[in-house]
Amino acid sequence: MIVTAHLSDTHIDGEPRSIERTRAVMRYLEDLPYDLDMVLVTGDITDHALPSEYEQARRLFSSRHPVMLCPGNHDRRDVFRTHLLGQESSTAPVNQVHRGADVVIALCDSSVPGKDEGLLSDDTLAWLQDVLARTPDPTPVLIGFHHPPAQVHVAFVDGIRQFGAERLAALADRHRNIAGFLCGHAHTAAATVFAGRPLLMAPGVVSTLRLPWEQRAHPQDHVHLDHPPALAFHVLDDSGRLTTHFRHVGTTPDPS
Repeated sequence: MIVTAHLSDTHIDGEPRSIERTRAVMRYLEDLPYDLDMVLVTGDITDHALPSEYEQARRLFSSRHPVMLCPGNHDRRDVFRTHLLGQESSTAPVNQVHRGADVVIALCDSSVPGKDEGLLSDDTLAWLQDVLARTPDPTPVLIGFHHPPAQVHVAFVDGIRQFGAERLAALADRHRNIAGFLCGHAHTAAATVFAGRPLLMAPGVVSTLRLPWEQRAHPQDHVHLDHPPALAFHVLDDSGRLTTHFRHVGTTPDPS
């Protein structure tokens, strides 16, 4: 059984609120009486892509569990690489793979520099195809990115979703060992299907999306700021079945 914690959209901006909400989630994971197989953070790590924000994020995401992060539309690839991942500066897509004994996790960069909407570039799709080709058929693969490749039926989010998704769907059709797709961006815990697999969206740590049927009294207000931060746990069992649990986390300050 593989257990992965999935969080997204921390939007670290140097202010106490975003820092404390992220710290609360990571503190909760650190206090678990269980060693997670992975902690995935699917983008919008920072709010302004400043070096100081990434330095803060790097400290916050230091963990006893292994951690993987990918960029979102609020991130900048070159600063993300140098100040968060400790790599050489580059504007190439930030694509990463983890190969475990029982699972492969591929994090794809769906960000488009200078734009809010997402797209998997030709280079990223070729990289993902290579990852899948090198993975034995019985080994399940989880694919993550920031932007959802399907509509979530919220106009604001759907206008800046991942476009060109038919190319990803065609690739998925050739690799039946893809167990599911994981993303963020929507700031809401949501589940649907894409290319015949689960598409699972982590709730936003910094805020929660106000759904259209919740906006009557707040037509211009897209987010709840008073909802507690939350995350998802994805459980991949030995049969390849993916089960997701969502958890809210309190933000009581650490006495230390």
